[in-house]
Amino acid sequence: MLRDITLGQYYQADSVIHRLDPRVKLGTTVLFIISLFVFQGFGGYLVAALFLVLVIRLSTVPFKFMVKGMRSIVFLLSITVIFNLFLTPGEPIVRIWKLSITQEGLRLAVLLSIRLSFLIIGSSVMTLTTTPNQLTDGLEKMLRPLNKIKVPVHEIAMMMSIALRFIPILMEETDKIMKAQLARCAEFDSGNVIKKAKSLVPLLVPLFISAFRRANDLAMAMEARCYRGGEHRTRMKPLHYEKRDYIAYMIVICYLVGGVAAGKLMPLLLGSVLL
Repeated sequence: MLRDITLGQYYQADSVIHRLDPRVKLGTTVLFIISLFVFQGFGGYLVAALFLVLVIRLSTVPFKFMVKGMRSIVFLLSITVIFNLFLTPGEPIVRIWKLSITQEGLRLAVLLSIRLSFLIIGSSVMTLTTTPNQLTDGLEKMLRPLNKIKVPVHEIAMMMSIALRFIPILMEETDKIMKAQLARCAEFDSGNVIKKAKSLVPLLVPLFISAFRRANDLAMAMEARCYRGGEHRTRMKPLHYEKRDYIAYMIVICYLVGGVAAGKLMPLLLGSVLL
């Protein structure tokens, strides 16, 4: 289960998406997430699905590997669907005891499920095709204007990069500790909720100790190497836009325009067909 978390991992390949400037991928991911909340109806989500399929195909990352990240949010997705099905007021379709599934609740549950799934997969594409160092450089350069108002842009970008880099490391550490505790006859899935919570203590305590130890080692290593981030820090590979980056921006603009148009035109087309 822990190995199914793909967020923060990097899949090495030689694709068009891998070679794009990290600023393009960061901006595209943000715009894609915003579009999921702006697009109306299934027409907009159909355009979003086609755009996501195109990006995944161009990234050459196996779709099975990318879908593995969805397993970690199945519980959250299930709760979201159940709450929207039974707690959204509207015209009842099915009655189960004192609860009823409404037409509006069904529609909202489907749209939210699609939105959450697209959001996770879209974010995974960015992290799978961009190294943490590239993410740090891209984020720092995008937020550089905030330096004028004394925002510590470099420190923020570095913290995000370290957090992403440590996600797969901590997942691997958790897996090792869990296997060690299971070998000592520990039980994590049996009993009621209180017993399950208590059984996590032998897992969480060594995990926190290991995380603090790694953080301390990293801080000491950076200090020993006289690391000083900020304005005068040079880069081995400076970022600069190329022709493919401008083409990517144009494709994103076409996607946004197409999604908004599809969301407005789809109901009109369906209405004319039914009439």
